[in-house]
Amino acid sequence: MKRFAIVTALLASVSSGSAFAAETIPLIVKNTSNYYFSIVTAGARKAAKELGIDMPVLGPTSFSDIQGQISILENAVSNTPTAIVISPLEFWALGGPITDAAGSLPIITVDSSADSSAVTAMVTTDNIEGGRQAAVALADAIRNAHGAPEGKVAGILGFAGQSTFEERLKGFKEKLASDYPKLELVSERIADGQATTAVNIMTDLLTSTPDIRGVFAPDLIMGAGAGQAVLENNVQDKVKVVAFDSDEKLVEFLANGAIAALIVQDPFRMGYEGVKAAYAASKGEKVNPRIDTGVNIITKANMSEPRSQELLNPKIN
Repeated sequence: MKRFAIVTALLASVSSGSAFAAETIPLIVKNTSNYYFSIVTAGARKAAKELGIDMPVLGPTSFSDIQGQISILENAVSNTPTAIVISPLEFWALGGPITDAAGSLPIITVDSSADSSAVTAMVTTDNIEGGRQAAVALADAIRNAHGAPEGKVAGILGFAGQSTFEERLKGFKEKLASDYPKLELVSERIADGQATTAVNIMTDLLTSTPDIRGVFAPDLIMGAGAGQAVLENNVQDKVKVVAFDSDEKLVEFLANGAIAALIVQDPFRMGYEGVKAAYAASKGEKVNPRIDTGVNIITKANMSEPRSQELLNPKIN
């Protein structure tokens, strides 16, 4: 409730039309109640504290509220901030609003991109490479379970139109084609961002394709749903799931075998580097147009290592 009250107050202040205080860089996330973006926010807050600037956290409370994010962006611009850091909800829809905003101040995108060439810099994972690493992790898991990287696999996307998910699936498919031709991608399902939908899709895949050996879920919520279905159907020994990102539930699934591997980004660094880049750009300094924050494959075998623990259990307070 406390977090909701704070976000509501911030949204009210942005909508009021009153200008931000000097040296303010708003962070506009995709979903203010999402764990992943709480980590992005923690990194951004650290950078803001080091720089001595204000950093209100804004955004919709639903991944489907694209128009809401556009309105938040437009209202933020009208309040004359120093710069804006935003994680676009949808590639095409946010392109025009971001281009318009970039006409008056630096815009830094984090985590995902938009259809705009006016962005000063993008701070993100190389999502295509992340998808390739997911293919490697899934192939290894299937090899360990079945003796060879072969058989039927599927992908479950959280939404259509999100560049991050589509790039991850693209990299996954490229790596299957180039290195694992005996792994056959038999289905690509698109959900609505809800874990219950992912559970239903995964359950349907287990029923309709009983010889399926692996699934790639390019985001946290789809990974949680897929892992839950695997556990409920007691098929973790023969059906391997690789998911992107992590939270408490996915770490639990990794430990008990419901998920074979997590492709983990560094959202804390995304937020941190995003605010730093926005501030530098506002001062007229040259900023690298693309800042890659890397990906890591974490399995049950290496999840206790220091770097894995740093990524799986980030400090968000």
